Amino acid sequence: MRRVRRSDFDKASSDRLAFGVPTSPRLPTSPRRRAGRRSATTQDSDAQFEARRIERSFFETDPLTCARSLIGCELRWGRAAGIIVETEAYAEFGDEASHTFFRKSMPEFVRTRKPGTLYVYLNYGMHWLLNFLVKSPHSNGFVLVRALEPTAGVDLMFQRRGVGDIRALCSGPGKLTQALAIDGACNGVDFFELADVELFPRKGTAKVETDRRIGINRSAEFDWRFLLVASKFVSARKKTRPRGN
Repeated sequence: MRRVRRSDFDKASSDRLAFGVPTSPRLPTSPRRRAGRRSATTQDSDAQFEARRIERSFFETDPLTCARSLIGCELRWGRAAGIIVETEAYAEFGDEASHTFFRKSMPEFVRTRKPGTLYVYLNYGMHWLLNFLVKSPHSNGFVLVRALEPTAGVDLMFQRRGVGDIRALCSGPGKLTQALAIDGACNGVDFFELADVELFPRKGTAKVETDRRIGINRSAEFDWRFLLVASKFVSARKKTRPRGN
């Protein structure tokens, strides 16, 4: 399969029942691997780099597992990068907040595309939101990336966002797409066919907490928002609720 070019542009236990197993900014264009002869040292370094990179199998699971597992991973998009500190899971079935429930085109999107495909849509006509398609034999859905802790390209992010507080750069799904220069040109594109865009596993362990999803009215009772504990870069801190709510 050819590489996409510029022009182409846990509480997870009981929750699984809902699954039925119940134009602006440009795409990065630099190649992941440079052609030509390399020294043995460079080749060894590249091999280690490849081993660390997250592959498609990461998204061959259910949305809840994937949303939790993404916390602490690093997303690199061109010259900018950040640690994922907040995500939300959306199920293909049994989740009225999912686009598969009320957008007629989404079932075909899920059926015909590979795990790891990007679903990027315009929210309220203002903000692009970045989602990964997740598929397994038992359940499908999407994971929304809600917040990042910037790790690289911070000056570039400041320029794109026009803010002065590093904690405000990517502390929301619309903010992070602006900071990374992600827009609708990425919708339906296979993440693993993009150049200069990579995802790396978390280093060590990550303490993750769950909460209700934000900004939805349907299926609002699901604790399907995942946050890195004590992170100052999430879009909103976990809400404390009376026991039983």
